[in-house]
Amino acid sequence: MYDFDREIDRRGTWSVQWDGTAARFGVSDLLPFTISDMDFASPPDVLAALRERVDHGVLGYTDWRLGGFREAVRHWYASRHGTGIDPDSLVYAPSVLSQLSQLLRMWTGPGDGVVVHTPTYDGFRKAVTGLGRELRGVPVGDAEALERELARPDSRMLLLCSPHNPTGRVWTEEELTSFAALAERHGVSVVSDEIHADLTADGHRHVPWARIAEPGRGRRWAVVTSATKAFNFPALSGSYGIIGDPAEREAFVRRVETGEGLASPAVLSLTAHIAAYRHGAAWLDELRGYVAGTMELLRERLSEGLPGVVWEPPQAGYLAWIDLRPLGIEETRLQEELVTVEKVAIMPGGTYGTPGFVRLNVGCPRAKAERGVDALVRAAGRLRTA
Repeated sequence: MYDFDREIDRRGTWSVQWDGTAARFGVSDLLPFTISDMDFASPPDVLAALRERVDHGVLGYTDWRLGGFREAVRHWYASRHGTGIDPDSLVYAPSVLSQLSQLLRMWTGPGDGVVVHTPTYDGFRKAVTGLGRELRGVPVGDAEALERELARPDSRMLLLCSPHNPTGRVWTEEELTSFAALAERHGVSVVSDEIHADLTADGHRHVPWARIAEPGRGRRWAVVTSATKAFNFPALSGSYGIIGDPAEREAFVRRVETGEGLASPAVLSLTAHIAAYRHGAAWLDELRGYVAGTMELLRERLSEGLPGVVWEPPQAGYLAWIDLRPLGIEETRLQEELVTVEKVAIMPGGTYGTPGFVRLNVGCPRAKAERGVDALVRAAGRLRTA
C-alpha cells in the first residue's frame, strides 16, 4: 500500500541528518546513516490532517486538553499495547528530552546519581550531566551491577530506554517487574523513555511502564514518549508523558506551563499525533515489515562480507547496533575510512560510550541502506586486512 522504496531528496531542507554532516563529521555531502529520523514520508493520513489544519488558516494558541489528543493516546495504548491509561494522567511538553530535564530537576539534585543502561543514548548523557547529575552506567543485562548502582545512597533515578537505544533490546515483562522492585526497594524514581515502543519487531512485545507501575508502588515514576519517532514527524516537536502521582503531575505541569512559559503547544503536533494514533496503524505495520526486510539484507551482507562479525537484527527500531570489535579495528581509523574514502556518515559506538561498535540507521529506502552497509563492509574489510 505504501512506497517505502521511493527516495526523497532531503538535502537543502535544514535536515540534521543530511545537511548537518559537516558539523558532526567535518565533511559535507556525505551519505548519512546517523541521527534517528527516517527518510520516509510521514503517513498519508498524517499529511492529509496537517494540510486540512493549515488550510483552516488560523494557527492560534491551543490547549492540548481541549481536543481529541488525550482520547487518541488512550485509544492507542488500549488498541496497540493492551494497556488502559487514565487520560487525566497525561502531561504534555515540547520533547521527550525536555520532559526528562524537568523530571531530573524535580526528582534529583546536583551531584545525585542517575542510573542508565550502557551503551547509552547520547541525549541521556547530555541531559543528565548538563544538569550536574552523575551518569551511572550498567551494562544491558547485568542485574547485579544494576542493583549495586541503585543501592548507592545518592542514586535517585533509574532512567530506562524502553525499547533500548542503541541496542534495540525489548525489555521483557519479567525484567521490567524486577526493575520496579529494585526501584521500590532502594527508594529510586523511574523515568521510562518509550519513544521507540511502536517500532518493535514481530515476535517481540513492548510492555508499557504504566502497566508495570502499580498505583503507589515506588517513590515516583513517569513515562516520556511521543509519536514523532514511529510516524516520522520529529520536526513538529511535541511529546507527552504519563505521571502516576497526581501531586507530581500537577507539579510537572506547573513547571512546564508557568516556569517555562510553554502553556500552548504547537497545534500541528497535536494534529499529527491524533491522525497517527487514529489512522496510522496500517502504515506503521507496513513500515515495520519493510524495515525487517532491510535488517535481513543487512544481516546477509555482514555475514558474507565480514565473517568475523556476528550480528542479528534488533528486537525493535531501525537502528542496527553492530559489534566490530572482533575485527580489531581502531574506531578513529574506521571513521576516517568511512568519511574520506567511502563518503558515508555512520555513528561511532564511542558516541554511546562503547567504542568498537557502529550504529547504522536503516530507516530509509533499501537502495540507500545497501549503499551504507556495503560501504561499511568495504571499509572494515580493508582495515581488517591491512
